[in-house]
Amino acid sequence: MMIKMLSVAAIAALTAGAIFFPENKTQQTAALPPNTQIPESTNPQSQPEELGKVNWLRDLATGKTEAEKSGKPILILFQEVPGCSNCTRYGNSTLSHPLIAEAIETYFVPVCIYNNKGGKDAEALKIFGEPAWNNPVVRIVRADYKDVVLRMANFNSSYQLVAGMRNALDLTGAVVPRYLELLEEELLAREAGLETATFSMYCFWSGEGTFGEIPGVVETEPGFQDGKEVVKVQFNPAVVSKSELEKKTTPKGIAACSKNEGFRSDREPKYYLAQTDYKYLPITTLQACRANSLVGKSLSPDELLSPRQLALLKTIRENPKKQWKNMIGRKDLAKAWEEGSGQ
Repeated sequence: MMIKMLSVAAIAALTAGAIFFPENKTQQTAALPPNTQIPESTNPQSQPEELGKVNWLRDLATGKTEAEKSGKPILILFQEVPGCSNCTRYGNSTLSHPLIAEAIETYFVPVCIYNNKGGKDAEALKIFGEPAWNNPVVRIVRADYKDVVLRMANFNSSYQLVAGMRNALDLTGAVVPRYLELLEEELLAREAGLETATFSMYCFWSGEGTFGEIPGVVETEPGFQDGKEVVKVQFNPAVVSKSELEKKTTPKGIAACSKNEGFRSDREPKYYLAQTDYKYLPITTLQACRANSLVGKSLSPDELLSPRQLALLKTIRENPKKQWKNMIGRKDLAKAWEEGSGQ
């Protein structure tokens, strides 16, 4: 299937969202007073699990200098290391999500303060009035340490952090990337609770394409039920109802089923996407829905992807003989990304 060239929006995202990595010691020393000791940043490959996959700076003053230089807000993680189950769970889930880690490193200056240590960590706690030995807390501040958004203390919610980052970008005049908007939409829907409905049609491949572009739909799956081709749809009821989905799709010969029982999955989900190189790319279920619908219309889904996803896609296309794994249907994005990018 023919795919259009990289969209203008995707090129803009790549240009505006240049990936941030803390500078090396030589570069940092040039911006700091003589004889200043530069603390190491963390290494996501070997750092404590409480910190996830984000490359953190470990000194507030260095973060302030970087923020003044780059114009980016500082995203501070106050974390207990080694920590309790809440701390490790937050590191292994929210802070290990590939798109969350990418957004933190791209648009913010990431600084981690241990809330169970003395020295500079304890001094940083006092500056912000943060308690010691506490569950994970995230704050996004300007270089003068003034909050950009409200303090984020819900360690059970990945949505809270993503929504906070998106709000911070809005408030600081930065362009919010489409991938972050989609991630916020999906996390909100999943944490609030999805509803499921099944619809029958003459072709579930085109049916998946139809439902995949409807706002509020988060996940689609083609299959069979009662001898008919169907698509099982998971959606956010706060955005769209089953009756509204039925109303939108009835003109296309799609009918709502009276039940969801007896569903059997088809072997070829996201049929349009599966005919392209995008099938090897780890993406979220909402990205997959939207991308499959766009490809079904011979449109490029690149504007839905993050810079790192686009970079991996480029690598995939430049190495067609490599045995890349099909990532369609993979819901654990962190594991899929580790497998897909490390092949």
